[in-house]
Amino acid sequence: MKVGKGTIVDATIIGAPSSTKNADKARDPEMHQTKKGQQWYFGMKLHIGVDSKTGLTHSAVVTAANVHDKHPLPDLLHGDEQRVYSDSAYSGQRELIQSKAPKAKDLTNERVRRRGGEVDEAKWARNHEKSKIRARVEHVFGVVKRLWGFSKTRYRGLAKNATRVHGAGAGQHLHVANAADGTGASMRTKTGSKDPFARPGGPGNRSPQS
Repeated sequence: MKVGKGTIVDATIIGAPSSTKNADKARDPEMHQTKKGQQWYFGMKLHIGVDSKTGLTHSAVVTAANVHDKHPLPDLLHGDEQRVYSDSAYSGQRELIQSKAPKAKDLTNERVRRRGGEVDEAKWARNHEKSKIRARVEHVFGVVKRLWGFSKTRYRGLAKNATRVHGAGAGQHLHVANAADGTGASMRTKTGSKDPFARPGGPGNRSPQS
């Protein structure tokens, strides 16, 4: 895959079963809980690097959900970037970005509220322009979670789920290619499921959860 000079990085939480009603009578030890907003989640986190021009994923890393977004950041870059886009969760990571991509300009969204609660209009306007490009990463998460049904883990452990992530990423490439050449925005496997890992009559044939 040909990669461009811009990369968008982001992360999303993939939920895992928190029940202990299983053979081991325990939750998956490689999954962890984290708080986002006012809600707690249990599972893993999918971190991706997406080409800012094509919207194709070129890098993916999975971690436990409690790992901060910044830690896998160098692994999401290919090194030849001139621009790196991210949300404010990656604020202050310029040195980390340049450790992998020394020529990259840090285009992370800035925090717009001052100490008194007043909004910095200039920063808000810059964020708005950058967010038009960053929106492409949300499309990737939409394809992976809704089209390929990866809103929850299906295996125990990070390694098996990482394998499924890379398969879903390949499916996202095909989805984008199909949409671009007009053959249709939705693809199905021979099993009739949108999940590339589905087996006839198996859990992969269930409707994807939002």
